[in-house]
Amino acid sequence: MITADSVIISTAVTGSVHVPSQSEYLPITPQEIVAESLAAAEAGAAVIHLHARHPEDGRPAFEPSVFEQIIPPIAEQCDAVINISTGGATSMTIEERLAAATRFSPELASLNMGSMNFVFSGIAGKVTDWKHDWEKPYLEGTYGRPFVNTFAQIEYTLRELGEKGGTRFEYECYDIGHLYSLAHFADRGLAQPPFLIQGVFGVVGGIGADHENLTHMVAIADKLFGADYHFSAFAAGRPQMQFGTHSAWLGGHVRVGLEDNLYIGKGEKAKSNAQQVRKIREVLTDLGRPIATPADARRMLALKGAENIKL
Repeated sequence: MITADSVIISTAVTGSVHVPSQSEYLPITPQEIVAESLAAAEAGAAVIHLHARHPEDGRPAFEPSVFEQIIPPIAEQCDAVINISTGGATSMTIEERLAAATRFSPELASLNMGSMNFVFSGIAGKVTDWKHDWEKPYLEGTYGRPFVNTFAQIEYTLRELGEKGGTRFEYECYDIGHLYSLAHFADRGLAQPPFLIQGVFGVVGGIGADHENLTHMVAIADKLFGADYHFSAFAAGRPQMQFGTHSAWLGGHVRVGLEDNLYIGKGEKAKSNAQQVRKIREVLTDLGRPIATPADARRMLALKGAENIKL
């Protein structure tokens, strides 16, 4: 692993897992997502990881027209690195999932490194007051709907966004096998170092949120990629801050945000993404780890620069 001088804080602002009925603080409209992104950047996030939602009911959105209300205002008002998800939602086709990133050619895009069961149907049993008709079927549908990321789709993404547009990737690894999938594409020259490996823990169907798993993932990544990669980690739900702390303690980077966890403490909903950024920033300061600026992140991850986004 590359042990960086400073820690990149990424903030995943809204995602496509949580539904509006879970929290009144989940940003839904483009204006809310922009405001949350700018506040997170002001609080110390160097990277903003973006999904979009339909403003009328909060359904996950892939349409570039929705992202066009989000990306330019963020880029115009702060210098944070914009990271567009190509994960989208498990119900989307690969063309839909890549639509926004193809439109904007961002500096950074997420890339899931394998097909898997990605189950969050359990949320449905915890909600008693539904705001929208789509939410419960959407959640329950994940129990029988895999998250498809074939090698053909991964290669397509690497070529369409990487080779053609110079976008680099946040390689989302939900299990140890996903590291070997990344190594396969690296061996073929389709994925280029320095790699940003995002370890994802605690998703039902993926690797569990056990700290031994985080240590093991880093050990295998060291074996496969040596000093050619940056590591970041997050855990879904309650262990969010613990895993960010562990990643930073190992020399890696961190990710927080309402996409991954709607809470700031036990039984206390986070009122904003910036609140989570400030909390992890305090932890990093206590660990003696400086906070990376967007310029630091661009240098470490060899990004093409904000001026090369297609706004």
